[in-house]
Amino acid sequence: MPPLLEVKDLATYFYTMEGVVKAVDGVSYDLQPGETLGLVGESGCGKSVSALSVMGLIPWPPGRIVSGEILFNGEDLRKYDAADMRHIRGKEIAMVFQEPMTSLNPVLTIERQLTETVELHMGMDKQAAIKRALELIQLVGIPDAERRIKQYPHQFSGGMRQRVMIAMALSCNPKLIFADEPTTALDVTIQAQILELMQSLCKQFGTALVIITHNLGVVARYANRVNVMYAGKIIERGTARDIYTRPRHPYTLGLLHSVPRLDEPRRVKLDPIQGQPPDLINLPSGCSFRPRCRFAVERCAVEFPPLREVEGGHLSACWESDKLEALAKARA
Repeated sequence: MPPLLEVKDLATYFYTMEGVVKAVDGVSYDLQPGETLGLVGESGCGKSVSALSVMGLIPWPPGRIVSGEILFNGEDLRKYDAADMRHIRGKEIAMVFQEPMTSLNPVLTIERQLTETVELHMGMDKQAAIKRALELIQLVGIPDAERRIKQYPHQFSGGMRQRVMIAMALSCNPKLIFADEPTTALDVTIQAQILELMQSLCKQFGTALVIITHNLGVVARYANRVNVMYAGKIIERGTARDIYTRPRHPYTLGLLHSVPRLDEPRRVKLDPIQGQPPDLINLPSGCSFRPRCRFAVERCAVEFPPLREVEGGHLSACWESDKLEALAKARA
């Protein structure tokens, strides 16, 4: 089956007074119809920028996609002009943005914000659009839909606003949804409800989903495959099972060791990654993770390791990936 989305060597730079920020630098991945893909990494590693690049929402100035292909259903979105991309966004590709309070318009009712999308992309008249908006509100589990749809965003809780954002994303039955930190600032109970809702709705409509997050627990439960990003590049790729049971990059290993586990004694201390994320304007020579890596060798200082297969379908950008499991045990 051909992929729904195929990103090839995507590079998105921001041109600032201090220098060129290489926010996304040579990212490649694919996504099958109906698949859930996890995009993981620290803040500032390029996760959100890669999604905004696909959506055609990189503002110029200062940002620009400088190279690469973004193939959606076999068509290169980089060749589309602004008008064509407006027809794609919302109808074919949708996005649940990171902060629902700032993504929703505070002076428009929920009804208007939902009906505007379906009127524009699906050609519905006012009454049909209102009916569709009510269906969507009920679909995402907001009670008393007829009353609540007339209200404004500030009258909803954080979890309910996030449900509205999901309803907006699903309004035109898109083939692909990007969910950018969909559970930010929500308590763990609401987080679980939102994620279960998104997964069930995507299965119901056959929609592919990209979950952008730094929450490894979310990825473990909901993603089929995982891309781990660092300093604008994908440094490990594989199935969720491979990533969690046999990580083959020191950064991935560090992320996993930074998470508390219920199956370990309470006295066990977390083992966080030392140091700070690199300056994307002045990246170190060789591997970007080298200054923070416990397993770095001389070669890491001069050559950036390519993303290569270490076992079936599992890729890693590390010169020591084959030895990582043994090195990790030796240093434990």
